[in-house]
Amino acid sequence: MDSASFSPRYSRQIRFPKVGNEGQRKLQAARVTLVGCGALGASLAEMMVRSGTGHLLLVDRDIVDASNLGRQATYTTRDAELALPKAAALAEHLRSFNPEVSIEAHVADFDATTAPALLQGCDLVLDGSDNLETRYLLNDLCVRAGIPWIYGACVGATGMTAVVLPGETPCLRCLFPDPPPPGSLETCETAGIIAPAAALVASLQALEAIKILCGDRASVRRTLLRVELWPWRLVELGGANAAPRADCPACGLRKFEFAEGARAAKAAVLCGRNSVQLRAAGTAQDIDLHALATRLQQHYEVAHNGWVLRVRAEGLDLTLFDDGRALVSGTGDPLLARSVFDRVVGT
Repeated sequence: MDSASFSPRYSRQIRFPKVGNEGQRKLQAARVTLVGCGALGASLAEMMVRSGTGHLLLVDRDIVDASNLGRQATYTTRDAELALPKAAALAEHLRSFNPEVSIEAHVADFDATTAPALLQGCDLVLDGSDNLETRYLLNDLCVRAGIPWIYGACVGATGMTAVVLPGETPCLRCLFPDPPPPGSLETCETAGIIAPAAALVASLQALEAIKILCGDRASVRRTLLRVELWPWRLVELGGANAAPRADCPACGLRKFEFAEGARAAKAAVLCGRNSVQLRAAGTAQDIDLHALATRLQQHYEVAHNGWVLRVRAEGLDLTLFDDGRALVSGTGDPLLARSVFDRVVGT
């Protein structure tokens, strides 16, 4: 297939020798799953669609909110006013950018039950998620199935990204064997986020994705990259020859606890109380409620009595216990309860 056989929209990309006709052909034959359609995911999706990625499957459980519009690419004021599901709204916009790409939208929670079908047949998985539980689940599933995936995260003016090539590079659990206790990390709700941070991390993810899909795995960056934009600092962790760890639960020991549901967060609707009980993913870890109260009181109405921490956020009441449990009152919807918990407390 010569360059004249491709759409003119790809002409400049094809002229870049590392892509060329063969790379473009491979891109257009590729199937990619993107988990999360927020600040990272929306930018990632746009870049992959404009590059000519053949099939893109979008997964997100959330709706478009006015607070998203300052940093999440492609969404419009009308999307927020109609409270459209992010996956559906994003798919519609992407089709207008490039009708040649097949785009599939799934408005769903990505968990151990739904995830295998959503990843079936894909060549690459992109992480646009906003919580650690989803990322550890992604890692388990991709390492077990041998599917490359690209981790990305950002908060405030800081971002991180890494490429996981199963069997070749360290995976997420090689780098961070266990997720930290709930509430120990800042979230976009508490620390904020600036649009350039998300756009930069998404660009770095998309770059590595295009390398992989074009068949140039030798050029893929094999270090964990941390970028601090304000003030500027760039840190690379690991080396170009870093390999999977023999004692890694996933790579070395082949224990996929997150994929098997053994370390998944639990949600239970409490009968007659319009409340949902959440239990954090992973093994029981004590939460430092005092430290969490200090962080959250800058943004929310908080009360801490030494035993439990109560937080009023987004019209719901969150009651947090130091053993990792939380009661979310004001809704009987587990997905809404988890979404608010993830945004406010973090997992």
